[in-house]
Amino acid sequence: MVIRMRHTRAHTKNRRSHHALKTAKNTITAEGQRHRVDMETGMYRGRQVIDVSKKAIKKAKKQA
Repeated sequence: MVIRMRHTRAHTKNRRSHHALKTAKNTITAEGQRHRVDMETGMYRGRQVIDVSKKAIKKAKKQA
């Protein structure tokens, strides 16, 4: 069977534009809500997710 009306690459990519994966976002803790990173310690579910000391050094450099 032959395709009668071929779609252009642009049309195909426009159709598939919503297939892209979204990045996971970690947000600030508010009274122990689930799926939140503690910004003071950088911990999430018992493991270190954000390097808080590195972030503090960067902030201090920026202010100086």
